[in-house]
Amino acid sequence: MKIRLLYVAFLMLLTSCVSIKKHNEQISKLHSVKDLRKDIDELYSELKKYHPRLYQYRTKEVLDYKFDSLKNSLNKPLNSRDFYKKAVVVISQMGHGHTAISPPAKIRTKKERKLDLKMKNEFNELKFETLNSKLFISEGAESDSLLIGAQVLKINDEDISDIYVNYRKTFSSDGFNTTFYDKAIGKHFKELYLKNNGRQDSIQLILSLKDSLFNRTFKRVLRKKTNSNDKQKNSLKIKPNTKEKNKISWKEKRKYNKIHGYNYRDKTYNRNLEFIGKDSTIAYMKIRSFTKGNFKKFYEQSFAKIAQNETQNLILDLRFNGGGKAKEIKNLYSYLTDKQFQFYTRSEVKTRMPLLKVIYSNSTPAFTKIIFGAVSPFIAMHRMFSVEKENGQLYFNYGTKNEKPNPLNFKGKIYVLINGYSYSAAALLATYLHGSKRAFFVGEETGGSYNGTVAGFMRQHKLSNTKVVVRYGVLHIATPYKENPDGYGVKPDVEIIPTIKNRLNKTDPELDWILNEIEK
Repeated sequence: MKIRLLYVAFLMLLTSCVSIKKHNEQISKLHSVKDLRKDIDELYSELKKYHPRLYQYRTKEVLDYKFDSLKNSLNKPLNSRDFYKKAVVVISQMGHGHTAISPPAKIRTKKERKLDLKMKNEFNELKFETLNSKLFISEGAESDSLLIGAQVLKINDEDISDIYVNYRKTFSSDGFNTTFYDKAIGKHFKELYLKNNGRQDSIQLILSLKDSLFNRTFKRVLRKKTNSNDKQKNSLKIKPNTKEKNKISWKEKRKYNKIHGYNYRDKTYNRNLEFIGKDSTIAYMKIRSFTKGNFKKFYEQSFAKIAQNETQNLILDLRFNGGGKAKEIKNLYSYLTDKQFQFYTRSEVKTRMPLLKVIYSNSTPAFTKIIFGAVSPFIAMHRMFSVEKENGQLYFNYGTKNEKPNPLNFKGKIYVLINGYSYSAAALLATYLHGSKRAFFVGEETGGSYNGTVAGFMRQHKLSNTKVVVRYGVLHIATPYKENPDGYGVKPDVEIIPTIKNRLNKTDPELDWILNEIEK
């Protein structure tokens, strides 16, 4: 019996090694012109089949021409990454920010993954921001804190101005809005660099700071080991009663982290509430994303505190909020209105079973498909009653019921801080607050479209030959409020765009304007 189990385990290991080798060879080899063109046809066909608003910002004639031109330009064999670099330009020109393609990554062996856990890339500890198309270091590791505010001129001998132009072609905002690009390139610079260049063991930056020019090299290095002896010494110092007290506070801290959505990597919270201004009379709520954390508990506790303090002014900060859960923004809005409301209109779809089409895409692992196979008939039955057909168009009832305001709803003045990276769900919330005339906006135009976005259930499809993956939404999600022309974001009542001088001086011009306005 033991021999048989060992034999099965050996076969599984051998199969895994073979499949890894096959995958890595597939993405690194040169694909024939015929196979490359087949993948372009497959890519366009996939989008036409399930994308509900494919021709919203570009006509069918324009996109047909762009895909045909791309196909005809493929006249020599290419590897998967070079194919991606050509295809991504056309995808970004569609004008749908949630529609994107990614080059296939090399699958690392168990030995390589084990080594990766012991290593860290110093470059990944940096954070960047773009201001007026220039790239700056906004945060650094402890050893590189002096680099904050430094402008990046070159990376591995390539001018940042050239990189900026190239990266701008690889993704899109929703529609024709331009504020998203500057913010997104800075926020996702590391991911964009990795996507276009692959893993790098050494990255050299040419930097400029306070009229001095210098370079800094970032490498993959071994992680520092924590000294277990020090931990034991510290634990021995704790007395029994103090240990019990620390145990209780640890539980409270864990609960607090869960509610506020603590990000262990960045050491930040998704949601924060503090009281600022003279005598702490202004509520300032910073929402970094509508993702992890117990949002219902956070808003319940936060608005109870706001009511208890009899706060008259609320500042809602949605800058650099890339979106998240559609349910969360609806829940938050219930605390910002005293009227019944319908947050979403019906979502346009191309299939009666959008969720199943996401689950059963060719990129979904077989194990996941097996798990959902047992419940898929019930999902199908429920979704059949959730989808309606009207004038030849399918509509999915996604959060369309009327909602009641929360009893703790805030009735005072609301100021909303927005910028080009207020996107997706953050842009939808800004739209509803703007359309219902419930808030005053300061900052710059949102990156997400006023008239909605194609997102919700996200389908992933892997192209047959190059293994490039296309990811896109299958629902068009929108609020009842619309503006013309289509394809632009929520525009602020007062436009304020920060400068590098503001960052170096650690000043916040948008927030300062609001605080001065309230003081008046």
